[in-house]
Order: sequence, then C-alpha cells, then structure tokens
Amino acid sequence: MTGGFTRAARMLNIGQPTVTTQIKELESRYGVELFLRQGRQIALTGAGQALTELTGRIMQLREEAHEMLSSYGKLQTGHLKVAAVGPFHATAMIAAFRQRNPGIEISIVFGNSEQTLARLNGLEADVAVLAQHVDDPRVLSQPYSTHPVVVFVNADHPWHGRASVALRELEGQPLILREQGSSTRLAFERAMAGAGLSIRQELEIGSREGVWKAVELGMGISVVADFEFVPHPRLWPIPIDGGEVRTEYRIAILRDRARTPKLCAFLDAAMSTRPD
Repeated sequence: MTGGFTRAARMLNIGQPTVTTQIKELESRYGVELFLRQGRQIALTGAGQALTELTGRIMQLREEAHEMLSSYGKLQTGHLKVAAVGPFHATAMIAAFRQRNPGIEISIVFGNSEQTLARLNGLEADVAVLAQHVDDPRVLSQPYSTHPVVVFVNADHPWHGRASVALRELEGQPLILREQGSSTRLAFERAMAGAGLSIRQELEIGSREGVWKAVELGMGISVVADFEFVPHPRLWPIPIDGGEVRTEYRIAILRDRARTPKLCAFLDAAMSTRPD
C-alpha cells in the first residue's frame, strides 16, 4: 500500500490514469470494492486488504524464485530481512549466517514480540527472533534458548546487593514495565497472576533504554531476561527465587516458506550459535 494512486503509478513507472483504470476494471470484473474513496483520500476495504496480503506473498515467491535461479542453491545473492526483539541473540545469528553467506544483504529491525511476529506475518521480515512461544498455524518456530527473568534496582534501593528476591516480595513494589506486547512483561505478569499476586505498575515505557533510565533515576524497579542485563554502576540485578519467571527465545519463519534455501541456511547458522 503506497498511500495513493499517483505514488503507486510513479513506483510502477506508468501513468496514474492507467493505474486507476486497471483497478476499476478489476473491481468491475469481480464485483468487489477494493478501495474506499473520499476525495483524494483512499483506504483499503476488507477485500482490498486480503488481496494485498495475497499479492505480497506472490511477490515474495517471485523474489525467492529469482534468488534460487540466480544462485542455484549457492546463496550468492539476495536479501534477508530479520525482525527481532533485541540485538543480543539476533546479532550472533546474523554474524554466523553472514560468515557462511557473505553475498547476502541483511537488514534487521527491532521491536517487542508482538510487533516482531506481525512483521513476519506481514512479510516485512523473512525471519523473526522472538522471546515467546508462537501459537499460530501459519508460523513454524524452533526453540533457541530459555532464560530466567531477573529484577533490577538502582544503587539507592534497599534491595541493592541482595542475592535473590521472592516473587511475593514484588507485590506492592513500584514497577516500571515495557509496553503491552513485551514478552518479558507477559512472562512476569503470568507468574504474578499464577501466584495470586497483584502488580503495582508505576510507569509504562516503550523502550528498554527508557526503562533502564527510569530505574537508574529511582522511579521504580523493573524486570529483564538475565542475559540482557548489561552491567551498570548504578544498577543491580537480583535473581527471583526458584527461577519462576522465564522467557523462551525462538526462531520463527512462515510455514509455507520452510523449504526456502535462504531461510534453511539461516536456521542452520542460527542454531550453531545456541548457548550451552
């Protein structure tokens, strides 16, 4: 979706009237409305959205056919798009893949697990690195690693220096959490609810950096997967007793693309980087 017929025409290098005529002929032939029109403003209808998703898959298959025929299995050219919840595991995976396939161009975009999965399903990404189990029949996901979630506090907090904390002690504490869609937040909320404990949310911030800065300034405490905690002179990580809160990292691709050589090669390289 380009946002308008004129922009679409420029991208296709054809005249705008041609685009408009072809869309009208398509709508007339099948008796459907693909766009809602109000002056110069246009928006997709339900049928238009469904067709957009289908044609997106067709274009993806076209790209894969081109890559396959160009390299005949040698992966000498092409573009791999990765969506990930963070740089920690994803960077190691990309490095391993790049070492084996230096001719492949790679791009990566970060977001929470919900956003990352949406990018995979929307064909904005070829591979998704998530921090949760995927319950979606369209998606094939492979376990990569699991990690306990830890609490972290600033240097002035009474818990600074503690070796562990019980889950029940977190009830009533001012918590700074990531936005809805964050896998760490979801794992924490489920563990608290399962233990019959309530959460006192002090603040919601849509970035890791924002959460860390707020904790550093003493606005509250927060939680993070243990391997994602970066040592900081003003912050202190505290394990939760019993490892009751955990995140599971997985590598996901669309099921109908499971045999794509590029994606098979990425999965093989990525799994070679699994932590012991």
